[in-house]
Amino acid sequence: MAFRIPHNVEAMTAYRWLSHAQFNMNRSLERLSSGYRINRAADDAAGLAIANQFRQEIASLRVAYNNASQATNMIQVAEGTASKISEMVTRLKELATEAASDTVDDDRRTYLHNEAHEIIQEINNLADSTKYAGQALFSATNASGYTFTFQVGYENATHDRIELQIGDVHTSNLGAGGITDINLKNITSAQTALTCIDNALTSLNGVLADLGGVQNKLTYRQGKINVQIENFTASESTIRDVDMALEMANLTKNQILVQTGMAMLAQANALPQNIIQLLR
Repeated sequence: MAFRIPHNVEAMTAYRWLSHAQFNMNRSLERLSSGYRINRAADDAAGLAIANQFRQEIASLRVAYNNASQATNMIQVAEGTASKISEMVTRLKELATEAASDTVDDDRRTYLHNEAHEIIQEINNLADSTKYAGQALFSATNASGYTFTFQVGYENATHDRIELQIGDVHTSNLGAGGITDINLKNITSAQTALTCIDNALTSLNGVLADLGGVQNKLTYRQGKINVQIENFTASESTIRDVDMALEMANLTKNQILVQTGMAMLAQANALPQNIIQLLR
């Protein structure tokens, strides 16, 4: 057995293993403190990239869920107005039915006509004042109305968007020729008005059907988003989160290794003192 003073290789070996155990113990403490297995890219570069992608998609999906919720609220605002206008057009139907009968004279038809045009004016007022977040929901420029796009996913793709076209409910665009100029002052024009009003009611039913259909699509999409968020979160957790029981076992092991390493380092440092015995 050789005895050397300048280079205590045994002490260097003990120090190397002590440093390794100390590093592992510190890493275990960090993981247990943060709750994450990956705290920096060096811990698991590939795992961090995958986990970050899941995290980014989850964040986008949460916003997409909110978009769907707000879109539903928007539709309910439009539906409320369309339903009320449907009631008002039904009242026009009642007035036109009464005016189309000889049970009333022209004077009474004039009263019916005046009430009808008050209703028509209010229908247009309702359509103009229906807005969501400052945006008008009913277009007064064309019968097809406005088209709204809702982003309900994290990708720039058509399958992650839902479109809604809200038909115009202004009296000029309800039905084939509108109901703005219906005349209830004589029996013949009142009979013609019945046809116009029926067409208007058909248009309104179409608007309500479109609104209800898209609202159902949004509800289905919200359910899908919730499932995606749940599973993406589970996947991220599997990659990023620490197994507390396993890491506690590692911490305990490394604490023991640090203690034994320090003891062995002390022993290795004491070995050169044996050379003094040779010098006596």
